[in-house]
Amino acid sequence: MTRRAPDSCPGVLRLHQAADGPLARIRLPGGRLEPDQLRALAAISVDLADGTIELTSRGNLQLRRVRDAGALTDRLAAAGLLPSRTHERVRNIVASPLSGRLGGLADVHGLVTALDEGIRATPRLAELPGRVLFALDDGRGDVSGLAGDIGLHALHAEEFALVLAGGDTGIRVGAANAVDLLLAAAESFLDLDSGQWRLRDIENGAARVIDRLGRTPDAERVEFAASQDIPIGWLDQENGSVSLGAGVRLGTLTARVAEFLAAVEHPIFVTPWRSLLVVDLEEGPAEQVVRVLAPMGLIFDAGSPWLQVSACAGRPGCAKSRTDVRADAAAAVESGRVPPTRDDAGRPPAAPVAAAEVTVGGRQHWSGCERRCGRPPGAVTDIIATPQGYLIDR
Repeated sequence: MTRRAPDSCPGVLRLHQAADGPLARIRLPGGRLEPDQLRALAAISVDLADGTIELTSRGNLQLRRVRDAGALTDRLAAAGLLPSRTHERVRNIVASPLSGRLGGLADVHGLVTALDEGIRATPRLAELPGRVLFALDDGRGDVSGLAGDIGLHALHAEEFALVLAGGDTGIRVGAANAVDLLLAAAESFLDLDSGQWRLRDIENGAARVIDRLGRTPDAERVEFAASQDIPIGWLDQENGSVSLGAGVRLGTLTARVAEFLAAVEHPIFVTPWRSLLVVDLEEGPAEQVVRVLAPMGLIFDAGSPWLQVSACAGRPGCAKSRTDVRADAAAAVESGRVPPTRDDAGRPPAAPVAAAEVTVGGRQHWSGCERRCGRPPGAVTDIIATPQGYLIDR
């Protein structure tokens, strides 16, 4: 399959002209943010954008309605959020957020740093499409199910499965050689590329990359599935410290809340589920964070219906959207029309219904048109805006 248009993924140096104004996407390898960086982003969002920070399904961030592209570039570079102007759009790396702190078989955060450095040190990899995704799973299975293009899945502390196009290849690699293998796979993707955005779009893409790597699959494959086990609430780390998982309503963080988060002065991870992790806290400060930030809208309750709902940009951000789906989705949550579990016993309405009539339990994604942008993987009920109302598709 050949892609029909040039890769148009936005970045910092190439903004996307959304319906409500220019949009910038900031890559965060592994989702990690330092407090000073988040503090800088909060100020930038107020001074140069619409005052909010959007979390993406790849653990990146977006700013909408950017008013001064040059000033944005300068301030992000000063904050250490633009370490490469040539490779800034291709630093798409997701990793198990709790790795090295709670659960998992290996700590992959060091591999994230080495992979990011390797990508930036390889001039040719600047040619990768902005949609290519690297995924480093510490063995718990949280990010291998995200259908990344090139990745690792830990089998032991020092052994990883090579993952291509979202599937285990049967190739095994030690930790010391893992990053080099990923970089070689990325270059092999470019050798095969004839206009595709993703490895899965290339016919027999994974097999052809394996052939170019000169490796022979020799192990039983591991199966991956999309995980919806979002780390939320109080999480006791193995070293005695605490991580706090916080849901963010529809993935949009206000600058004010971001400022309070930065004031905690601990590292923060943006997860691929549009949530946040504040890590390495002592119990007393962790309790204070919850007391302050829960009333400001962050979600520390794993049973909250807000965690069941995602949505595309909708109006006014997207010209293709038929309505403001985010407002409609929020109204459904606030009015109690999002029960905690999915009910498959009853059939969804055959015809579209008005927004106020949508009552759907369990994981759901609201879309402003049939493209279903931003839809998470796995079992999700689609709620799609049509000219006649919302169509519910299970």
